[in-house]
Amino acid sequence: MTDLESTYETLLVRRERSRLHVTLNRPEVKNALNPTLIGELRSVFEALRERRDIKVVILRGAGGCFCAGADLKNMEQSFNEPPKPGEKDPIALNNREYGTFLERVNTSPQVVVAAVEGYAIAGGFGLLCVSDVAICTEDTGFAMSETAIGIVPAQIAPFVAARIGVPQTRHLALTASRFKGPEAYRLGIAHYLVKDSGTLDAKLEEVLKQIDRCAPLANALTKAVVMKVGSEPLSSVLDFAADRFAEARRSPEAAEGLRAFAEKRPAKWAIE
Repeated sequence: MTDLESTYETLLVRRERSRLHVTLNRPEVKNALNPTLIGELRSVFEALRERRDIKVVILRGAGGCFCAGADLKNMEQSFNEPPKPGEKDPIALNNREYGTFLERVNTSPQVVVAAVEGYAIAGGFGLLCVSDVAICTEDTGFAMSETAIGIVPAQIAPFVAARIGVPQTRHLALTASRFKGPEAYRLGIAHYLVKDSGTLDAKLEEVLKQIDRCAPLANALTKAVVMKVGSEPLSSVLDFAADRFAEARRSPEAAEGLRAFAEKRPAKWAIE
């Protein structure tokens, strides 16, 4: 068995050809994030970094809810002791770990698709914002709710801002505004808006079939190029992009893709 096929305490993981379905599985608490769930998600995405046989990861929540944020009971019970003199505050260290996990998802070579229903709150909202493609239902509830309980959306805020811009992030974070699917779609948090869970499944399959047409290496390299935009000088990004183009062009994928185009047939990766 590979790492991805292990038995998890808080996840349901199922492979379907080049697709990996990863379902958060704590439905009794609306899939709230605790250390076990975050650790298991992190281990999945660590294993995926070297897996070129997986093209797409589908993130979803069990029980009709994506993720209602951090498990506040766990948060309330942790870190009651003050930091030791001269040492980093353990609360800061723990918080930073979630940012490291989000970075890993954000830069995954796979296409990450979030199928969102129920709630996407706080840390769950941040997880949604590091997906490449997001589909949500009209009645999904969203919020950056941290400030309403006296804490800071420290690790998710940069990813939300990268998704929808600083002005909109300031508005959402500083009002702890609650909103539904249509507003998430208008803001660009979600790419597709569907009526309900039944139509969510149909739209998800449609999107996955679109991704099937794309070559795995080409997608991974394209994502790497796009992720550099805004963080490096344009000339450096273009140099990096040229190298990735050459890498793709010299790959067996490009040879197959060009041959398939000339022969007017689907490429092999599209008909696996």
